[in-house]
Amino acid sequence: MNKEPVCGATSSLPITIAIATFRREQVLIDSIDYLLHLVPSAAEILVLDQTREHLPQVDSLLNGWNASGQIRWLRLPEPSIPGAMNQGLVEARNDIVLFLDDDIVPYANLLTAHVNAHRNGYRLVAGRVLQPWDDDLPKASWGANQFASTESREIEEFIGCNFSLRKREALELGGFDENFVRVAYQFEREFADRWRTQGGKIQFCPDAAIRHLKAKSGGTRTYGEHLTTLFPGHAVGAYYYLLRSSLAERRVREFLGRPFRTVMTRHHLRRPWWIPVTCLAELAGMLWALMLHVRGPRFCAKRPEGRY
Repeated sequence: MNKEPVCGATSSLPITIAIATFRREQVLIDSIDYLLHLVPSAAEILVLDQTREHLPQVDSLLNGWNASGQIRWLRLPEPSIPGAMNQGLVEARNDIVLFLDDDIVPYANLLTAHVNAHRNGYRLVAGRVLQPWDDDLPKASWGANQFASTESREIEEFIGCNFSLRKREALELGGFDENFVRVAYQFEREFADRWRTQGGKIQFCPDAAIRHLKAKSGGTRTYGEHLTTLFPGHAVGAYYYLLRSSLAERRVREFLGRPFRTVMTRHHLRRPWWIPVTCLAELAGMLWALMLHVRGPRFCAKRPEGRY
């Protein structure tokens, strides 16, 4: 992607963009390139890279951007979405931290909208997310594709591919729970529960918009689709969240009923041979979640020299 920067674009906003990435190549480069050409720009772009080895051309571009100071490229040894995001919180040089996925196209007003929302007193801002199946027409309703809405409102949870919050407040809360392993399913919901329990509010800001590409390989798709895999990536997050939830009575029913609900789908009706595979994945996820719950949450703790 060879876009020329806008002439005279030297201003930057006091915001850190943090991108956790895993096994993404050209789509990561494209996403960073879009962000580098936003006007005004972000004061800092952190790339929290969990990929062991990149293609030579991708490695060269990331090295070049890092050497020139256009990004800060941090290599992390183990893949973990909440772990990488906690690293982003600790490393960020600005109090406002914007978390974005590594397969996005930002709208021109993305950064300005996030910063203005914080200047207006909001502490956790969820931005608009248009998925590949969404058109760009105004959607005032708050329904099934709620994060594609154009209605500004207070909400109860957020989607992890486009949200911003205050670094200090997030660290005081412990950051993100690293017990949400692999696909980290439901980690946003658990953080939102803790945030709101402490009196925090979540504001949906439709002007802070991105197009989410949902790249077909890399990222969470490394662990397979939840309906067609033996790996319990989604199941462990679902069960762990229910165990962590304070809504005990309702969550117990959801916990016990989940194994049955997961096989009551069109996919399983049409392909009944997947039912035992899904049941095994659910059982593995349930046991894994119980083990994590007994061990207790793994929150972010600030370490000397800005490490965690």
